Amino acid sequence: MNAQTAWVQSRPTALLVLADGTVLEGVGFGATGHAVGEVCFNTAMTGYQEILTDPSYAGQIITFTFPHIGNVGANDEDIETVNLAATPGARGVILGTAITQPSNYRAALHLDAWLKRRGIVGLAGIDTRALTSLIRSKGMPNAVIAHAVDGQFDRAALAKEAQEWPGLVGMDLVPMVTSAQRFTWDETPWAWGEGYRRQEAPQFHVVAVDYGIKRNILRQLAGIGATVTVVPAQTPAGDIFALQPDGVFLSNGPGDPAATGSYAVPIIRQVIDEGIPTFGICLGHQMLGIAVGGRTRKMHQGHHGANHPVKDLTTGKVEITSMNHGFALETETLPQHVRETHVSLFDGSNCGIALTDRPVFSVQYHPEASPGPHDSHYLFGRFVDLMRESPRSK
Repeated sequence: MNAQTAWVQSRPTALLVLADGTVLEGVGFGATGHAVGEVCFNTAMTGYQEILTDPSYAGQIITFTFPHIGNVGANDEDIETVNLAATPGARGVILGTAITQPSNYRAALHLDAWLKRRGIVGLAGIDTRALTSLIRSKGMPNAVIAHAVDGQFDRAALAKEAQEWPGLVGMDLVPMVTSAQRFTWDETPWAWGEGYRRQEAPQFHVVAVDYGIKRNILRQLAGIGATVTVVPAQTPAGDIFALQPDGVFLSNGPGDPAATGSYAVPIIRQVIDEGIPTFGICLGHQMLGIAVGGRTRKMHQGHHGANHPVKDLTTGKVEITSMNHGFALETETLPQHVRETHVSLFDGSNCGIALTDRPVFSVQYHPEASPGPHDSHYLFGRFVDLMRESPRSK
């Protein structure tokens, strides 16, 4: 091997180019090409496939702090995107070490092959603890992640793209992840030895507004006894009312809630005024807060992981939750008829609200537990109680 050949083979095959000009070099995997987005870190120890297919991660590049990514492989059952033909979700993935070889009876595909299919660019071999520390101190940077097998990159062009990307503030990403048309959902949660089942005896009808909804949220709704009708994000309130729902669900989703709220908030206000029991999660929670008079703000580093402690102020109990958000409601902007119901024990930020004069509540985190602990499943029971007690269901 001559010196020239050795130099070529030692070239990095993947880069992370930050907007400030910092370049991190590593080994590429997954899809080739490049993608621009906001870099965040996720502290979850399980559920990497659910995380990578969560539509709420559209516009983001995920750094996993846990080292064993790939150990259970990949399969079609753990995809959270509702539309299997689409690929909304994370734009890139960063690992500290190479993908772990799969060792699980449910593994159908190696993670690297699955990432290639999904078009997700990967980078490994960098100090993810140092990158996480940078995010904690300076905030989530805009960046370009790039993978080229031959190690040939136009670094100036990648740096320019990272610098010129406007970032998530003011960005409405819901149109790229919402459903194109209305559909009905009846699949219930996974059970050991049985897999997913079907709702056979519905007691309620829930209309779920899709801002980037996850499959396991729909399964949880079906599991509490609901037939679920999923409607696109811009469905008019009149069309929702025409479906005669017992309850309305406002889903998770990506981007700036104030930007999506330009068309979603007026619809949410009409739903609230109609007195329909309403439950919101994540982006749905943030836009519900805007609809009742609150404001949102961009967070410094966001909350991303499956180990976040949250206190339920209604019961006094602490639950461990799954989170994925970069915006938060400003509690001090909420009017008197809105009470704070949940708060983060990491930083005190708002994690839940409820209206005192309407059957309406929401949480910032993901109680459907895919991935994550099951501590918050009780919230779906609260939604059932509101629907059962509503005069509309009598």
